Amino acid sequence: MLATSLNRTARIVVPATVTLLVLVVLAAFAPTFFRLNNMTNVLVQASTLGVLAIGMTYVMVGGGIDLSISANVALSAVLGAQFMQSGGDPIPGAVVMIAAALAVGALNGVAVAYLGMIPFVVTLASMTVAMGACVWVTSSVGVAVPDAFSDPLLARPMGIPIPVLVLAAVTAAASVVLASTIFGRWTYAVGINPRAARVARIPVPRVLASTYIVSGLTAGVTAVLLTARLGSASANIGSDGVVLDVISSCVVGGVSVYGGSGNAVGAVLGAIFITILSNGLNLMGVSFYFNLIIKGLVIITFIAIETALRRSR
Repeated sequence: MLATSLNRTARIVVPATVTLLVLVVLAAFAPTFFRLNNMTNVLVQASTLGVLAIGMTYVMVGGGIDLSISANVALSAVLGAQFMQSGGDPIPGAVVMIAAALAVGALNGVAVAYLGMIPFVVTLASMTVAMGACVWVTSSVGVAVPDAFSDPLLARPMGIPIPVLVLAAVTAAASVVLASTIFGRWTYAVGINPRAARVARIPVPRVLASTYIVSGLTAGVTAVLLTARLGSASANIGSDGVVLDVISSCVVGGVSVYGGSGNAVGAVLGAIFITILSNGLNLMGVSFYFNLIIKGLVIITFIAIETALRRSR
């Protein structure tokens, strides 16, 4: 019991301490970070990353991984944008984005849960196919969306950007599902020990497939929000760096890479941390490639901490 309590405390204290250190460094070397406009921009950026991190949390809690999540965002965004560019209305265009992302998530889920394929390989292949399709369909050119689609999602009721409100709603819903429903308990059980879950008559394939569908749903929601903010859709919004950010958010937020542990709130806090880190490094003039190196080291560090905590139990 004592070891478990210490582990839980460490999952909270370590990320909080690292975040505080980053803020102190930014105060010293990038004071412009704390300007109101920049802080608002950080929240908006963290919103889309946070929604994706929640989807990845479901998959990782169930013991899997979804490397295709950012490519799924790009593909579904492009399909929805092309639908609207050809004369479709904004609301059906958003439905197209979400439906396309759900389809990719379902395909991943079927391949992993019912065909027994390795999640890393399946989702890596899905990522490659989706990115290739984006480039082929768009010829590497952005697809603009009408103002009627973007304007409502750029509104700020009570001064709060729509993406931030969406993130709050998705976080609340995901937290309730994981903590207070049978599906949530099944997901944790499958992530901890799938063989024991089968013995307990938990429908393991259905649970695993559902986690990838949830990941697809969050990719579709992100595609809608991101396309509205950028005013267009392109293959660039599904770059490899986005996958790194999503996984970093989950790992920093206490979602175990071994499965069976983590929650939506932690993933969102991790997304805020990663966004703060990226924004701060940009303000300090750090190159994109060195930025990637730092994020990679962050992942390695937190996985090392997770491994140490598991061994101490």
